[in-house]
Amino acid sequence: MTRPLNMIWFKRDLRVADHRPLAEAARRGPVLPIYIVERDLWAQPDVSARQWAFAAESVAELQRALAALGQPLCVMVGDAVAIFREIHKRHGIAGLWSHEETGNGWTYGRDLAVAAWARENGVPWHEPRQFGVIRRLRSRNGWARSWDSTMAEPITAPPKALQPIPGDWPTQIPTVSDLGLAPDPCPYRQPGGRMAALTTLESFLGKRGRDYRFEMSSPVTAFDACSRLSPHLTWGTVSMREVAQATAKRLQAISLLDDRASRHWRASLMSFKGRQHWHCHFMQKLEDEPRLEFENLHRAYDGMRPDTADSRRLQAWCAGETGFPFVDACMRALHQHGWINFRMRAMLMSFASYHLWLPWRASGLHLARQFVDYEPGIHWSQVQMQSGTTGINTMRVYNPVKQGIDQDPTGAFVRAYVPELAAVPDAFIHEPWRWPAAGSMGYPQPIVDHAVAAKAARDALYARRRGAGHQDAAREIAAKHGSRKAGIPMTGRQTKAKPKIREVSQLTLDL
Repeated sequence: MTRPLNMIWFKRDLRVADHRPLAEAARRGPVLPIYIVERDLWAQPDVSARQWAFAAESVAELQRALAALGQPLCVMVGDAVAIFREIHKRHGIAGLWSHEETGNGWTYGRDLAVAAWARENGVPWHEPRQFGVIRRLRSRNGWARSWDSTMAEPITAPPKALQPIPGDWPTQIPTVSDLGLAPDPCPYRQPGGRMAALTTLESFLGKRGRDYRFEMSSPVTAFDACSRLSPHLTWGTVSMREVAQATAKRLQAISLLDDRASRHWRASLMSFKGRQHWHCHFMQKLEDEPRLEFENLHRAYDGMRPDTADSRRLQAWCAGETGFPFVDACMRALHQHGWINFRMRAMLMSFASYHLWLPWRASGLHLARQFVDYEPGIHWSQVQMQSGTTGINTMRVYNPVKQGIDQDPTGAFVRAYVPELAAVPDAFIHEPWRWPAAGSMGYPQPIVDHAVAAKAARDALYARRRGAGHQDAAREIAAKHGSRKAGIPMTGRQTKAKPKIREVSQLTLDL
């Protein structure tokens, strides 16, 4: 090659449609699309084999899509800076293109290193936005309007063709064992790839989503009623802009009808539309303050919980063996599916942080590995929200028995995932220790007295909240991270009210 290359670095944007870096780079000449499998990233404590399995399927489909355009995806294993340095030495890099990424602490550090290398070598690095997240945001005022404008922009068509680049570029996608990842059976994991993403979006907007608003909270109904698009948004097999515009189109069609089913659809899709805003709202928190992955957002809570987790309690919680049937059923379902609805995610985290008094980083890492749709910005913001360490959210301590009674009244979900309890009568299914024949179950006794543990947690947090300086620091956090009431309400409806800073006490992010 005599002309320098424009390199498209795919990260968590595994598609060719609505991919502005790809389209812009292709207009400028030869393009080398590359995906870098970074061993150090996949050695981090918040990643897992189930996540790589989904990503690898998505990379394989992306590879086929790029090959159809004329230039297959190059797949390299190693350090990003070292790989870019070698390609620049051999071929010259005219420009590096990728979407902005709001990832975990490791990817943040890696991007700083890539930016430093690019500056030192005179390689322009172009990073268009992928979501509604705004880098170097000065104020949250007007953020929702910016999100709406971004999502209303035209969807970028893929290039009609890519000029083939000579050379023996590697294309093999490593396996789980190649990366040395621990075995991670997840029998009901969603498949990766863009075709699966589009099929999932179509089935939700056309059929499954009618009762979304009313069925998202219970795991009995949520596996079908929720959109199930979250892993595809995490790995970028579909863009948020595509989802937002498809939702708007469906809402427009429904607005012409006035039957009962259409009213159900409208209520559900308005809720879904609102949650698209909230998805990026929480990612914006981590973009603005990367430390919240590792440190209490409000420093008044430093030292409140032990630095090291009680191993017996942590292991029981991770294994779904706490003695609380609904909690254990949710954890076991998550193990098998790599997904569970948001209310149950919040309950699992709340139980770990309040009833078991575990440090949120330890329990948060386990959940991160279990979620195929692990999105660091949403995850760590919510981990802290459900652990009471943000300083700006109402403390919500879920009653593990009441949640079971409310969300799984017949015990069908519990029995499906905790088969030890199959013979327990309905009247005792959520409190099996009260059943006269409890000794025959082969199921553990409750690991804590949930009422006593909840009171102790509340007392400890309220004591911190009454401390000197707590409210002043909380106001600063709210000013920086709090949503503005106007523009992104939970229903998705717009309001003309003057924006007010707020944070919701309970948020459902079921995408």
